[in-house]
Amino acid sequence: MAGALKAKHQRLVLLIVALVVLIGAGLLAAWALRNQASYFYVPSEIVANPPEADRAVRLGGMVEKGSLRTEADGVTIDFAVQDGKARVPVTFRGIVPSLFVEGSGVVAEGRMRADGTFVADNLLAKHDENYVPREMQNMTKEQARQVVAETK
Repeated sequence: MAGALKAKHQRLVLLIVALVVLIGAGLLAAWALRNQASYFYVPSEIVANPPEADRAVRLGGMVEKGSLRTEADGVTIDFAVQDGKARVPVTFRGIVPSLFVEGSGVVAEGRMRADGTFVADNLLAKHDENYVPREMQNMTKEQARQVVAETK
């Protein structure tokens, strides 16, 4: 009887140790990733309550019409992102996605500067629900359905 009780205690101790190790690993991972989280803001939120300078954030909204400007170096662009309530100036150096145009949706990953300009490291262009691939633009709806059916 004493041997069976001892085995039960061993399993209980092993279970408790495994739970403590699992919780410890989760807490350690959360602590290590605390500064890697990238928060998402829209322009009105970032204007009302800007994040601290050099904190990695995402800014999402619409590219303001008439704001897109290419710098003399040819790789730096300046534009504004707006949500209908506020606007945030953005600067980006690099190759822009092919869907990136004025009036389209964009998610910019980067950091706020102290002067209120968002410096983007990466741009993600969003297409609207009416997006049609170039290859299908001149097709009728029936032809498009047929092409889609053939690719399944």
